[in-house]
Amino acid sequence: MYAVWNSEKNCSCSRNRVSLGVFFYLGLLLTFFMGCQENNEKDELSSPSCEQYTGASDTKSGPGIAEPLDPFEQNSLLGRGVNLGNALEAPNEGEWGITLEEEFFDLIKNVGFNSVRIPIRWSAHTNIMSPFGIHPGFLNRVDWAVEQALSRGLMAVINIHHYEKLMEDPDAHRKRYLAIWCQLADHYKNMPGELLFDLLNEPNTNLTPELWNDLLVDALSVIRETNPYRTLIIGTAQWGGLGALDDLSISGEETNAIVSAHYYEPFQFTHQGAEWVSGSDPWLGTIWGSAQDYAAVEKDFDRLLSWSQENNRPVRIGEFGAYSKADINSRVMWTAHVARSAEERGFSWAYWEFAAGFGVYNPSSRSWNQELLESLISP
Repeated sequence: MYAVWNSEKNCSCSRNRVSLGVFFYLGLLLTFFMGCQENNEKDELSSPSCEQYTGASDTKSGPGIAEPLDPFEQNSLLGRGVNLGNALEAPNEGEWGITLEEEFFDLIKNVGFNSVRIPIRWSAHTNIMSPFGIHPGFLNRVDWAVEQALSRGLMAVINIHHYEKLMEDPDAHRKRYLAIWCQLADHYKNMPGELLFDLLNEPNTNLTPELWNDLLVDALSVIRETNPYRTLIIGTAQWGGLGALDDLSISGEETNAIVSAHYYEPFQFTHQGAEWVSGSDPWLGTIWGSAQDYAAVEKDFDRLLSWSQENNRPVRIGEFGAYSKADINSRVMWTAHVARSAEERGFSWAYWEFAAGFGVYNPSSRSWNQELLESLISP
């Protein structure tokens, strides 16, 4: 800038001062604008009124839910499920190798699954500025997936998945997270009870158990404005596992909720060679199937059952699976034992996942991994 200003030999000192002032204020405006983009959600951290968010999309027509539902009955109906992972949770559908197809829902229903969980990255398809509108085209795509499931008699679970910035800065993204649920709750308020809302996948990092409990209060409030009877699914903090189970706090006034825990233990077995897990290659070759291995699962699930009984909350194993680089015999034994152990205690479950790295189905060969399928859907 200095060289530009001094190249005009005949300009007056006053003109230089004006130019300096213009550039100074332009710089201030630019800094302010950029700051607003990065921190647009930090100015209002209180629970938003859903009035400003509803109407952003048409409300789906349907019979709605006329009376309260029993979450234990709902959990039983969820039964055996599968996650449609790596599709709508990718930054854009197809970027992680999976695009949902109508045939998938037929396959899932026909082999005996009762439900599908649809992980969804809403944060990649929602405006960053208030009122945080969800992109209509993406919402239509989710509608299609929900309708494919419900029309085949499958229960459907939609969630908020991979909201990474919420985990990094919960205060800054609190309002946007709640705005997403305001819109979704209003959009789906007339849908039947076979559609469930899973509030957030695996709260982690800076979204601590304490902050997650606090955020839950507002999330439940905004959803219940339009969906007083819908069954909700609530997961634990610290990546959704059993570690934060005792830290989870749900108001006693919330009587229609299922608690979800994700189960990937032992992690060095289930995630051996996983490309997204640093240091996982040395775990390759880890096998599973000793008496101690079986007992460890039983111990974990007994603890989960005790918590369920003490808190009078139904429990769902919302995710479990072993990565494809693990020994197939070990995978089959582990998967069967986790599924049966859950069922014996009255837990519903959803295998992770349908057709990618953990997949029970191979979309390239259009065939099931028969051993793995049979470990899930036993007679």
